[in-house]
Amino acid sequence: MSEHIDETIFADLKACDPEDVILRTGSEFDKTCDQYFVNVWGHRYCVDLKNNEVRPELEGSGLKTYHGFLYLFILYYLMKSKNIPPSGEWVSQKDIPGGAGFFRGPHTIPVELITGRFKDELGLFKKECKKAGGVSIEMADAAYTFEITPTLPVAVLYWQGDEDFPSEAKLLFDRTIEQQLPLDILYALAVEICHTLGK
Repeated sequence: MSEHIDETIFADLKACDPEDVILRTGSEFDKTCDQYFVNVWGHRYCVDLKNNEVRPELEGSGLKTYHGFLYLFILYYLMKSKNIPPSGEWVSQKDIPGGAGFFRGPHTIPVELITGRFKDELGLFKKECKKAGGVSIEMADAAYTFEITPTLPVAVLYWQGDEDFPSEAKLLFDRTIEQQLPLDILYALAVEICHTLGK
């Protein structure tokens, strides 16, 4: 699905110093093949700079990306992310500078994909989150954190609905996300999370 990604983004990554990328992200670089290898959400991906392609290292593995959003995130992560530890403070997308204006309309995070799948089945939500590598935390009716990368944890919260109120889901991000990702790349990541859990 790398055909959805502008080739100039690959060119920008090619211009980066591989040693700097490795230090910031913990990725690996094969200079013979001109390829980066990076772990994202428990899967290993290859970024092939010769062919302008992002793909799972092993064919048939990895997450199914939505319009290449995951691969766009991976490219930006390699280019720009900082090696700073998570703060442990959770914030919503609207707590991030500029987020209240950005995350609405066409950029509303599609958490309805999650509630549409699980509805009032809290047990199924827990089961699928564990299957996706989630670690339970004490928030909402059920909540799980996911290590997208070592410096980018994301929490998914779920409130079970009843006869008066529908089920509700919410994504939270570590406070340091504002230093790591611009809003459009954060949106791309959030969409991928919703599609992965809501599939």
